[in-house]
Amino acid sequence: MQQVLVKFEDVDQVRDFVNAVSMTEANFELGSGSRIVDAKSILGVFALDLAQPQRLVCDSDDSAILEEIEPFLVREDRLRA
Repeated sequence: MQQVLVKFEDVDQVRDFVNAVSMTEANFELGSGSRIVDAKSILGVFALDLAQPQRLVCDSDDSAILEEIEPFLVREDRLRA
């Protein structure tokens, strides 16, 4: 299981993210607090507060998945800025 933070700057990034995670067989949950959605659902992702970083949980340990979504990952130094 992997857990990372992701953030989107625009609608195109959300679309690209959903397309990337949809290409894998792994299960993904995205959200924060009590609001968790299937990250493969574009409508579910748009239902979240995308102004804030969201926690992505993946049930796979395959590091190639993180390479696919690297443009959306939040780095620790970005959180402090």
